[in-house]
Amino acid sequence: MSGPAEDGAEVEARVKVALARTGLPYEWMEIDPAYADTAEFCERYGVPLDRSVNTIVVASKKEPKQYAACAVLATTRLDVNHAVRRLMGVSRLSFADAEETRAVTGMMIGGVTLLALPETLPIYVDARAEIPDWIILGGGSRGAKIKIAPEIFRRLPNATLVPDLAKGP
Repeated sequence: MSGPAEDGAEVEARVKVALARTGLPYEWMEIDPAYADTAEFCERYGVPLDRSVNTIVVASKKEPKQYAACAVLATTRLDVNHAVRRLMGVSRLSFADAEETRAVTGMMIGGVTLLALPETLPIYVDARAEIPDWIILGGGSRGAKIKIAPEIFRRLPNATLVPDLAKGP
């Protein structure tokens, strides 16, 4: 696990290393941290919601705690109670709060990305996130976003594409 003492620059550096490993071209977007949350980011920077991918950390309710990172288009809702629960093989799940998310990923909500996560953390990606020709991911901090092809999901070693991981739009 990453430590909560990591600052945004350290996390961004790890994310850039992970990006380089994928071999994919990308655009690093420096943004105003006040607009890191999805709706505000999309409105401020003119990005369609259906191009924005949210990374959400979920946690089992019972000990020993299990975590997973899930990626879904901003126009959909993560199916925590059915799809994710089945994938993780646990009876009850919840969204990790900001402190848990930071402890597990080293990242703050609004900047969480699928890149540079602990290798033991499973990553589940809703298959619909592969449909657009480009997407926006968090940059590891609230001050950055990444514009990249959804091919990224196939280049992450611990990522699994899951049909119907999310519901909607």
